[in-house]
Amino acid sequence: MVGKSRLAKRHVNPIYERRHMFISDTLPFVGKYIDEIDAALKTYDENAKLTNSQKAWLGFCVMAIFVTRTFCWAKFERACLGVRSSAALSWMFRRSAIPWQILLAASTVIVIRRFGIIRGRLVIDETDKKRSKSAKFIYNLHKIKDKASGGYINGQKLVFLYLVSDTVSIPVGFEFYKPDPELKKWKKNDEKLRKQGVSKKNRPPEPPRNPSCPTVADIALTLLRQFRPNHPCVKIDCILADALYGTRTFVDEASAIFGGVQVISQIRTNQNIRCRNREKTVEKYFSSYPGTRQKIGIRGGEKVTATVGSARLHVCSHGKKRFVIALKYEGEEEYRFIIAADLSWRTLDIVEAYTLRWLVEVFFEDWKICEGWGRLTKQTGEKGSRRGVIISLLVDHCLLFHPDQQAFIDDKLAACTVGSLIRRIRTECFLQFVEDLISDENRHQILDNLAKHLKNGIYELMPSSKHMSGITIGRLESTPSLKYKNAA
Repeated sequence: MVGKSRLAKRHVNPIYERRHMFISDTLPFVGKYIDEIDAALKTYDENAKLTNSQKAWLGFCVMAIFVTRTFCWAKFERACLGVRSSAALSWMFRRSAIPWQILLAASTVIVIRRFGIIRGRLVIDETDKKRSKSAKFIYNLHKIKDKASGGYINGQKLVFLYLVSDTVSIPVGFEFYKPDPELKKWKKNDEKLRKQGVSKKNRPPEPPRNPSCPTVADIALTLLRQFRPNHPCVKIDCILADALYGTRTFVDEASAIFGGVQVISQIRTNQNIRCRNREKTVEKYFSSYPGTRQKIGIRGGEKVTATVGSARLHVCSHGKKRFVIALKYEGEEEYRFIIAADLSWRTLDIVEAYTLRWLVEVFFEDWKICEGWGRLTKQTGEKGSRRGVIISLLVDHCLLFHPDQQAFIDDKLAACTVGSLIRRIRTECFLQFVEDLISDENRHQILDNLAKHLKNGIYELMPSSKHMSGITIGRLESTPSLKYKNAA
Protein backbone atom coordinates (compact mmCIF):
# COMPACT_ATOMS: atom_id res chain seq x y z
CA MET A 1 0.00 0.00 0.00
CA VAL A 2 1.75 3.10 -1.25
CA GLY A 3 1.73 5.96 1.26
CA LYS A 4 0.49 3.75 4.10
CA SER A 5 2.48 4.17 7.32
CA ARG A 6 4.71 1.23 8.20
CA LEU A 7 3.69 1.75 11.81
CA ALA A 8 0.01 1.61 11.02
CA LYS A 9 0.41 -1.69 9.21
CA ARG A 10 1.71 -3.32 12.38
CA HIS A 11 -0.92 -1.73 14.70
CA VAL A 12 1.53 -0.88 17.49
CA ASN A 13 2.19 2.16 19.58
CA PRO A 14 4.55 4.30 17.44
CA ILE A 15 6.97 4.91 20.31
CA TYR A 16 7.60 1.18 20.60
CA GLU A 17 8.19 0.64 16.89
CA ARG A 18 11.73 -0.66 16.56
CA ARG A 19 12.50 1.62 13.64
CA HIS A 20 12.12 4.67 15.82
CA MET A 21 14.83 4.23 18.44
CA PHE A 22 18.10 5.94 19.11
CA ILE A 23 19.39 2.47 18.31
CA SER A 24 17.46 1.95 15.11
CA ASP A 25 17.49 -1.24 13.05
CA THR A 26 20.77 -3.11 13.32
CA LEU A 27 23.23 -1.59 10.86
CA PRO A 28 23.79 -3.86 7.83
CA PHE A 29 27.41 -4.69 8.60
CA VAL A 30 26.49 -5.80 12.15
CA GLY A 31 23.69 -8.05 10.87
CA LYS A 32 26.01 -9.57 8.27
CA TYR A 33 28.68 -10.17 10.92
CA ILE A 34 26.23 -12.02 13.20
CA ASP A 35 25.01 -14.14 10.25
CA GLU A 36 28.59 -15.14 9.45
CA ILE A 37 29.19 -16.15 13.05
CA ASP A 38 26.11 -18.35 12.89
CA ALA A 39 27.48 -20.08 9.78
CA ALA A 40 30.96 -20.46 11.32
CA LEU A 41 29.62 -22.18 14.45
CA LYS A 42 29.21 -25.38 12.44
CA THR A 43 33.02 -25.51 12.12
CA TYR A 44 33.12 -26.63 15.76
CA ASP A 45 29.72 -28.22 16.26
CA GLU A 46 27.37 -29.38 13.49
CA ASN A 47 24.37 -28.86 15.73
CA ALA A 48 25.38 -25.38 16.93
CA LYS A 49 23.32 -22.51 15.57
CA LEU A 50 21.75 -19.22 16.54
CA THR A 51 18.01 -18.72 16.42
CA ASN A 52 16.60 -15.56 14.87
CA SER A 53 15.86 -14.12 18.33
CA GLN A 54 19.40 -14.91 19.50
CA LYS A 55 20.90 -13.25 16.42
CA ALA A 56 18.68 -10.20 16.92
CA TRP A 57 19.67 -10.03 20.60
CA LEU A 58 23.40 -10.34 19.86
CA GLY A 59 23.18 -7.72 17.12
CA PHE A 60 21.32 -5.37 19.47
CA CYS A 61 23.94 -5.82 22.24
CA VAL A 62 26.76 -5.03 19.79
CA MET A 63 24.90 -1.93 18.60
CA ALA A 64 24.13 -0.87 22.18
CA ILE A 65 27.81 -1.07 23.13
CA PHE A 66 28.67 1.04 20.08
CA VAL A 67 26.17 3.69 21.18
CA THR A 68 26.69 3.66 24.98
CA ARG A 69 30.30 2.41 25.26
CA THR A 70 29.21 0.47 28.33
CA PHE A 71 27.84 -2.96 29.20
CA CYS A 72 24.78 -2.02 31.21
CA TRP A 73 21.23 -3.29 30.64
CA ALA A 74 19.66 -0.09 32.01
CA LYS A 75 21.66 2.03 29.56
CA PHE A 76 20.76 -0.34 26.75
CA GLU A 77 17.08 0.11 27.59
CA ARG A 78 17.41 3.89 27.57
CA ALA A 79 19.32 3.82 24.27
CA CYS A 80 16.43 2.02 22.56
CA LEU A 81 13.80 4.12 24.34
CA GLY A 82 12.34 1.18 26.19
CA VAL A 83 11.71 -1.04 23.15
CA ARG A 84 13.79 -3.73 24.85
CA SER A 85 13.50 -3.88 28.62
CA SER A 86 16.54 -4.45 30.81
CA ALA A 87 14.82 -7.50 32.31
CA ALA A 88 14.33 -9.10 28.88
CA LEU A 89 17.92 -8.34 27.87
CA SER A 90 19.23 -9.85 31.09
CA TRP A 91 17.05 -12.94 30.68
CA MET A 92 18.53 -13.65 27.24
CA PHE A 93 22.01 -13.13 28.64
CA ARG A 94 21.46 -15.61 31.46
CA ARG A 95 19.00 -18.15 30.07
CA SER A 96 19.25 -18.31 26.30
CA ALA A 97 21.04 -21.43 24.96
CA ILE A 98 23.67 -19.54 22.97
CA PRO A 99 26.83 -21.66 22.36
CA TRP A 100 29.01 -19.29 24.37
CA GLN A 101 31.99 -21.68 24.60
CA ILE A 102 32.66 -21.51 20.84
CA LEU A 103 31.31 -18.04 20.02
CA LEU A 104 34.68 -16.23 20.17
CA ALA A 105 36.44 -19.01 18.21
CA ALA A 106 33.77 -18.81 15.49
CA SER A 107 34.19 -15.05 15.29
CA THR A 108 37.96 -15.48 15.00
CA VAL A 109 37.44 -17.91 12.12
CA ILE A 110 35.43 -15.42 10.06
CA VAL A 111 37.99 -12.64 10.67
CA ILE A 112 40.80 -14.98 9.56
CA ARG A 113 38.86 -15.95 6.41
CA ARG A 114 37.79 -12.40 5.55
CA PHE A 115 41.29 -10.95 5.71
CA GLY A 116 43.14 -14.02 4.43
CA ILE A 117 45.33 -14.41 7.50
CA ILE A 118 47.79 -17.28 6.96
CA ARG A 119 50.51 -16.28 9.41
CA GLY A 120 50.87 -14.18 12.52
CA ARG A 121 52.45 -13.65 15.92
CA LEU A 122 50.82 -14.46 19.26
CA VAL A 123 51.13 -11.99 22.15
CA ILE A 124 50.38 -12.99 25.74
CA ASP A 125 49.62 -10.44 28.44
CA GLU A 126 47.32 -9.89 31.37
CA THR A 127 45.23 -6.94 32.49
CA ASP A 128 43.32 -5.99 35.65
CA LYS A 129 39.77 -4.79 36.09
CA LYS A 130 39.27 -2.65 39.19
CA ARG A 131 36.21 -3.40 41.26
CA SER A 132 34.49 -1.79 44.24
CA LYS A 133 35.59 -2.74 47.74
CA SER A 134 31.98 -3.64 48.50
CA ALA A 135 31.63 -5.99 45.51
CA LYS A 136 30.84 -9.55 46.60
CA PHE A 137 29.28 -11.45 43.71
CA ILE A 138 31.68 -10.63 40.86
CA TYR A 139 33.55 -13.69 39.55
CA ASN A 140 37.10 -14.38 40.82
CA LEU A 141 37.53 -11.21 42.84
CA HIS A 142 40.81 -10.89 44.72
CA LYS A 143 43.36 -8.33 45.84
CA ILE A 144 45.54 -7.05 43.02
CA LYS A 145 48.45 -4.64 42.96
CA ASP A 146 47.49 -1.14 41.90
CA LYS A 147 50.32 0.17 39.71
CA ALA A 148 49.15 3.77 40.03
CA SER A 149 49.12 4.00 43.83
CA GLY A 150 51.42 1.14 44.77
CA GLY A 151 48.77 -0.29 47.09
CA TYR A 152 46.20 -3.05 46.69
CA ILE A 153 42.70 -2.92 45.27
CA ASN A 154 39.83 -5.32 44.73
CA GLY A 155 39.58 -6.59 41.18
CA GLN A 156 39.79 -9.27 38.51
CA LYS A 157 42.79 -10.38 36.46
CA LEU A 158 42.41 -11.66 32.90
CA VAL A 159 45.03 -13.34 30.73
CA PHE A 160 44.69 -12.64 26.99
CA LEU A 161 45.98 -14.25 23.80
CA TYR A 162 46.30 -11.67 21.02
CA LEU A 163 46.95 -12.40 17.34
CA VAL A 164 49.02 -9.89 15.36
CA SER A 165 48.90 -10.49 11.61
CA ASP A 166 50.16 -8.47 8.62
CA THR A 167 46.72 -6.88 8.23
CA VAL A 168 44.68 -6.87 11.45
CA SER A 169 45.23 -7.63 15.15
CA ILE A 170 42.52 -9.31 17.23
CA PRO A 171 42.00 -10.98 20.63
CA VAL A 172 41.64 -14.75 20.13
CA GLY A 173 41.40 -16.10 23.68
CA PHE A 174 41.10 -15.14 27.34
CA GLU A 175 40.80 -16.65 30.80
CA PHE A 176 40.29 -15.35 34.33
CA TYR A 177 43.07 -15.83 36.85
CA LYS A 178 42.21 -17.08 40.33
CA PRO A 179 44.83 -17.15 43.14
CA ASP A 180 45.17 -20.29 45.24
CA PRO A 181 43.81 -19.31 48.71
CA GLU A 182 45.80 -21.98 50.56
CA LEU A 183 49.04 -21.08 48.80
CA LYS A 184 48.38 -17.40 49.44
CA LYS A 185 47.82 -18.12 53.12
CA TRP A 186 51.06 -20.16 53.29
CA LYS A 187 53.09 -17.39 51.62
CA LYS A 188 51.80 -14.83 54.11
CA ASN A 189 52.65 -17.06 57.05
CA ASP A 190 56.05 -18.01 55.57
CA GLU A 191 56.99 -14.36 55.13
CA LYS A 192 56.00 -13.66 58.72
CA LEU A 193 58.15 -16.54 60.03
CA ARG A 194 61.14 -15.46 57.94
CA LYS A 195 60.99 -11.98 59.44
CA GLN A 196 61.03 -13.63 62.86
CA GLY A 197 64.24 -15.45 61.92
CA VAL A 198 62.77 -18.97 61.74
CA SER A 199 64.95 -21.25 59.60
CA LYS A 200 63.52 -22.90 56.50
CA LYS A 201 63.60 -26.43 57.96
CA ASN A 202 61.42 -25.26 60.85
CA ARG A 203 58.86 -23.51 58.62
CA PRO A 204 55.86 -25.37 57.13
CA PRO A 205 56.57 -26.72 53.62
CA GLU A 206 54.90 -25.14 50.59
CA PRO A 207 51.54 -26.84 49.90
CA PRO A 208 50.82 -28.22 46.40
CA ARG A 209 48.95 -25.84 44.12
CA ASN A 210 45.25 -26.46 43.65
CA PRO A 211 44.70 -27.65 40.03
CA SER A 212 41.61 -25.43 39.79
CA CYS A 213 43.82 -22.36 40.43
CA PRO A 214 46.54 -22.49 37.73
CA THR A 215 49.28 -19.89 37.51
CA VAL A 216 49.17 -17.11 34.94
CA ALA A 217 51.81 -18.94 32.87
CA ASP A 218 49.79 -22.18 32.96
CA ILE A 219 46.71 -20.29 31.77
CA ALA A 220 48.73 -18.84 28.89
CA LEU A 221 49.91 -22.33 27.87
CA THR A 222 46.30 -23.56 27.92
CA LEU A 223 45.25 -20.70 25.63
CA LEU A 224 48.07 -21.58 23.22
CA ARG A 225 47.02 -25.24 23.20
CA GLN A 226 43.44 -24.22 22.41
CA PHE A 227 44.45 -21.87 19.59
CA ARG A 228 46.45 -24.32 17.49
CA PRO A 229 43.72 -26.93 16.79
CA ASN A 230 41.04 -24.24 16.48
CA HIS A 231 42.96 -22.33 13.79
CA PRO A 232 45.39 -24.76 12.11
CA CYS A 233 45.58 -22.66 8.92
CA VAL A 234 47.48 -19.85 10.69
CA LYS A 235 51.27 -20.29 10.81
CA ILE A 236 52.74 -18.74 13.95
CA ASP A 237 56.09 -16.97 13.51
CA CYS A 238 56.78 -16.30 17.18
CA ILE A 239 55.23 -15.96 20.63
CA LEU A 240 55.78 -12.75 22.63
CA ALA A 241 55.39 -12.30 26.38
CA ASP A 242 56.73 -10.13 29.21
CA ALA A 243 59.00 -11.03 32.15
CA LEU A 244 56.25 -12.86 34.04
CA TYR A 245 56.46 -15.64 31.44
CA GLY A 246 60.25 -15.77 31.17
CA THR A 247 60.61 -19.19 32.86
CA ARG A 248 62.11 -22.36 31.45
CA THR A 249 58.82 -24.27 31.64
CA PHE A 250 56.83 -21.67 29.78
CA VAL A 251 59.41 -20.94 27.06
CA ASP A 252 60.04 -24.63 26.29
CA GLU A 253 56.40 -25.73 26.36
CA ALA A 254 55.12 -22.74 24.39
CA SER A 255 57.73 -23.38 21.72
CA ALA A 256 56.89 -27.11 21.58
CA ILE A 257 53.14 -26.47 21.11
CA PHE A 258 53.84 -24.93 17.69
CA GLY A 259 56.66 -27.29 16.69
CA GLY A 260 59.67 -25.37 17.98
CA VAL A 261 58.55 -21.82 17.18
CA GLN A 262 60.48 -18.81 18.46
CA VAL A 263 59.48 -17.58 21.94
CA ILE A 264 60.61 -14.11 23.02
CA SER A 265 60.27 -12.94 26.61
CA GLN A 266 62.14 -10.99 29.28
CA ILE A 267 64.23 -11.97 32.31
CA ARG A 268 65.02 -10.11 35.50
CA THR A 269 68.23 -8.11 35.88
CA ASN A 270 69.44 -10.41 38.67
CA GLN A 271 69.07 -13.59 36.60
CA ASN A 272 72.29 -15.63 36.60
CA ILE A 273 74.09 -16.65 33.43
CA ARG A 274 77.19 -18.82 33.02
CA CYS A 275 80.10 -17.55 30.96
CA ARG A 276 83.50 -19.30 30.85
CA ASN A 277 82.52 -21.51 33.77
CA ARG A 278 81.71 -18.50 35.93
CA GLU A 279 78.29 -17.41 37.07
CA LYS A 280 77.24 -13.75 37.19
CA THR A 281 74.06 -11.77 36.84
CA VAL A 282 72.98 -10.78 33.38
CA GLU A 283 73.17 -7.13 34.44
CA LYS A 284 76.80 -7.50 35.51
CA TYR A 285 77.70 -9.37 32.33
CA PHE A 286 76.41 -6.63 30.02
CA SER A 287 77.98 -3.90 32.12
CA SER A 288 81.30 -5.45 31.07
CA TYR A 289 80.21 -5.88 27.45
CA PRO A 290 78.17 -2.76 26.58
CA GLY A 291 76.16 -2.79 23.38
CA THR A 292 76.34 -0.62 20.29
CA ARG A 293 73.95 2.02 18.99
CA GLN A 294 71.53 0.63 16.40
CA LYS A 295 68.54 1.85 14.38
CA ILE A 296 65.46 -0.22 15.26
CA GLY A 297 62.15 -0.26 13.41
CA ILE A 298 59.21 0.11 15.81
CA ARG A 299 56.35 -2.16 14.65
CA GLY A 300 57.42 -1.77 11.03
CA GLY A 301 57.28 2.02 11.25
CA GLU A 302 59.62 4.74 12.40
CA LYS A 303 63.24 4.03 13.21
CA VAL A 304 64.57 4.87 16.65
CA THR A 305 68.04 4.74 18.13
CA ALA A 306 68.77 2.17 20.83
CA THR A 307 71.79 0.60 22.48
CA VAL A 308 71.77 -3.13 21.83
CA GLY A 309 74.05 -5.87 23.11
CA SER A 310 73.56 -9.60 22.64
CA ALA A 311 75.15 -12.98 23.32
CA ARG A 312 74.15 -16.64 23.30
CA LEU A 313 74.53 -17.47 26.97
CA HIS A 314 73.75 -20.33 29.33
CA VAL A 315 70.88 -19.12 31.55
CA CYS A 316 71.24 -20.99 34.84
CA SER A 317 67.54 -21.13 35.79
CA HIS A 318 66.69 -22.43 32.31
CA GLY A 319 69.48 -25.00 32.26
CA LYS A 320 70.31 -24.23 28.62
CA LYS A 321 71.53 -21.58 26.23
CA ARG A 322 69.29 -18.70 25.32
CA PHE A 323 69.78 -15.74 23.04
CA VAL A 324 70.10 -12.92 25.60
CA ILE A 325 69.75 -9.30 24.45
CA ALA A 326 70.37 -6.13 26.47
CA LEU A 327 68.22 -3.28 25.14
CA LYS A 328 68.19 0.38 26.12
CA TYR A 329 66.27 2.97 24.14
CA GLU A 330 67.54 6.52 23.75
CA GLY A 331 66.82 8.49 26.92
CA GLU A 332 66.67 5.39 29.15
CA GLU A 333 69.28 4.78 31.83
CA GLU A 334 68.90 1.05 32.49
CA TYR A 335 68.87 -1.99 30.24
CA ARG A 336 65.98 -4.41 29.87
CA PHE A 337 66.95 -7.99 29.09
CA ILE A 338 65.19 -10.04 26.41
CA ILE A 339 65.61 -13.78 25.87
CA ALA A 340 64.78 -15.86 22.80
CA ALA A 341 64.47 -19.64 22.52
CA ASP A 342 65.59 -19.98 18.89
CA LEU A 343 69.29 -19.15 18.65
CA SER A 344 69.25 -18.91 14.84
CA TRP A 345 67.44 -15.53 14.72
CA ARG A 346 69.38 -12.28 14.25
CA THR A 347 69.60 -9.79 17.10
CA LEU A 348 67.69 -6.94 15.43
CA ASP A 349 64.98 -9.33 14.19
CA ILE A 350 64.30 -10.40 17.78
CA VAL A 351 64.25 -6.81 19.04
CA GLU A 352 61.91 -5.60 16.28
CA ALA A 353 59.61 -8.59 16.78
CA TYR A 354 59.39 -7.81 20.51
CA THR A 355 58.15 -4.29 19.77
CA LEU A 356 54.89 -5.88 18.53
CA ARG A 357 54.04 -6.77 22.12
CA TRP A 358 52.95 -3.17 22.68
CA LEU A 359 49.93 -3.70 20.42
CA VAL A 360 48.13 -5.69 23.09
CA GLU A 361 48.37 -2.66 25.39
CA VAL A 362 46.59 -0.57 22.76
CA PHE A 363 43.87 -3.22 22.59
CA PHE A 364 43.42 -3.12 26.38
CA GLU A 365 42.91 0.64 26.25
CA ASP A 366 40.40 0.44 23.39
CA TRP A 367 38.60 -2.49 25.02
CA LYS A 368 38.10 -0.71 28.33
CA ILE A 369 37.31 2.77 26.99
CA CYS A 370 35.28 2.10 23.84
CA GLU A 371 34.21 -1.55 23.70
CA GLY A 372 32.13 -1.94 26.81
CA TRP A 373 34.40 -3.49 29.44
CA GLY A 374 35.52 -0.31 31.16
CA ARG A 375 32.31 0.90 32.83
CA LEU A 376 29.24 -0.63 34.48
CA THR A 377 30.22 -4.26 33.82
CA LYS A 378 28.46 -5.48 36.94
CA GLN A 379 27.11 -8.83 35.73
CA THR A 380 27.50 -11.26 38.62
CA GLY A 381 28.82 -14.81 38.79
CA GLU A 382 31.03 -16.70 36.37
CA LYS A 383 28.46 -16.57 33.58
CA GLY A 384 28.05 -12.83 33.97
CA SER A 385 31.76 -12.03 33.74
CA ARG A 386 32.70 -14.60 31.12
CA ARG A 387 29.80 -13.87 28.76
CA GLY A 388 30.27 -10.13 29.22
CA VAL A 389 33.88 -10.41 28.08
CA ILE A 390 32.87 -12.53 25.07
CA ILE A 391 30.30 -9.98 23.85
CA SER A 392 32.75 -7.09 24.30
CA LEU A 393 35.38 -9.00 22.28
CA LEU A 394 32.82 -9.61 19.54
CA VAL A 395 32.45 -5.82 19.38
CA ASP A 396 36.20 -5.57 18.69
CA HIS A 397 35.93 -8.15 15.89
CA CYS A 398 32.77 -6.58 14.47
CA LEU A 399 34.50 -3.24 13.93
CA LEU A 400 36.67 -4.91 11.28
CA PHE A 401 33.54 -5.59 9.21
CA HIS A 402 32.54 -1.94 8.95
CA PRO A 403 32.60 -1.00 5.23
CA ASP A 404 34.97 1.94 5.77
CA GLN A 405 37.39 -0.15 7.83
CA GLN A 406 37.36 -2.93 5.24
CA ALA A 407 37.98 -0.45 2.43
CA PHE A 408 41.07 0.96 4.15
CA ILE A 409 42.48 -2.48 4.90
CA ASP A 410 41.75 -3.87 1.42
CA ASP A 411 43.50 -0.85 -0.13
CA LYS A 412 46.51 -1.49 2.16
CA LEU A 413 46.02 1.82 3.95
CA ALA A 414 46.24 2.47 7.68
CA ALA A 415 43.13 1.15 9.49
CA CYS A 416 40.90 3.53 11.49
CA THR A 417 41.24 3.85 15.24
CA VAL A 418 38.54 2.25 17.38
CA GLY A 419 37.44 5.59 18.83
CA SER A 420 36.99 7.31 15.45
CA LEU A 421 35.20 4.31 13.96
CA ILE A 422 32.73 4.10 16.85
CA ARG A 423 32.02 7.84 16.48
CA ARG A 424 31.23 7.17 12.82
CA ILE A 425 28.91 4.28 13.77
CA ARG A 426 27.08 6.39 16.34
CA THR A 427 26.55 9.05 13.68
CA GLU A 428 25.19 6.41 11.29
CA CYS A 429 22.79 5.18 13.99
CA PHE A 430 21.48 8.69 14.58
CA LEU A 431 21.07 9.41 10.87
CA GLN A 432 19.19 6.16 10.36
CA PHE A 433 16.89 7.00 13.26
CA VAL A 434 16.18 10.47 11.85
CA GLU A 435 15.71 9.17 8.31
CA ASP A 436 13.14 6.60 9.43
CA LEU A 437 11.41 9.21 11.56
CA ILE A 438 10.96 11.90 8.89
CA SER A 439 9.91 9.38 6.23
CA ASP A 440 6.93 8.19 8.30
CA GLU A 441 3.48 9.76 7.84
CA ASN A 442 2.84 9.73 11.59
CA ARG A 443 6.04 11.59 12.46
CA HIS A 444 4.24 14.30 14.47
CA GLN A 445 2.53 11.72 16.64
CA ILE A 446 5.78 9.84 16.97
CA LEU A 447 7.62 12.99 18.09
CA ASP A 448 4.94 13.78 20.67
CA ASN A 449 5.08 10.27 22.06
CA LEU A 450 8.87 10.33 21.90
CA ALA A 451 9.05 13.58 23.90
CA LYS A 452 6.60 12.24 26.47
CA HIS A 453 8.49 8.97 26.79
CA LEU A 454 11.88 10.67 27.12
CA LYS A 455 10.70 13.17 29.76
CA ASN A 456 8.67 10.79 31.92
CA GLY A 457 10.21 7.40 31.37
CA ILE A 458 13.86 7.53 30.32
CA TYR A 459 15.27 10.88 31.43
CA GLU A 460 13.00 11.72 34.35
CA LEU A 461 14.02 14.43 36.82
CA MET A 462 15.52 13.20 40.09
CA PRO A 463 15.31 14.92 43.51
CA SER A 464 18.44 16.77 44.62
CA SER A 465 19.80 16.90 48.15
CA LYS A 466 21.88 20.01 47.32
CA HIS A 467 18.95 22.40 47.69
CA MET A 468 16.73 22.74 50.78
CA SER A 469 13.47 23.14 48.88
CA GLY A 470 10.80 20.87 50.35
CA ILE A 471 12.84 20.11 53.48
CA THR A 472 12.06 21.36 57.01
CA ILE A 473 15.26 22.59 58.60
CA GLY A 474 13.89 23.51 62.05
CA ARG A 475 14.33 26.57 64.29
CA LEU A 476 17.61 28.35 63.76
CA GLU A 477 17.17 31.28 66.21
CA SER A 478 17.64 32.10 69.85
CA THR A 479 15.11 31.13 72.53
CA PRO A 480 13.96 34.07 74.72
CA SER A 481 13.81 32.02 77.92
CA LEU A 482 17.48 31.07 77.49
CA LYS A 483 18.86 34.60 77.06
CA TYR A 484 20.16 34.61 80.61
CA LYS A 485 22.74 32.04 79.47
CA ASN A 486 24.51 34.78 77.51
CA ALA A 487 24.74 36.92 80.65
CA ALA A 488 26.33 34.07 82.54
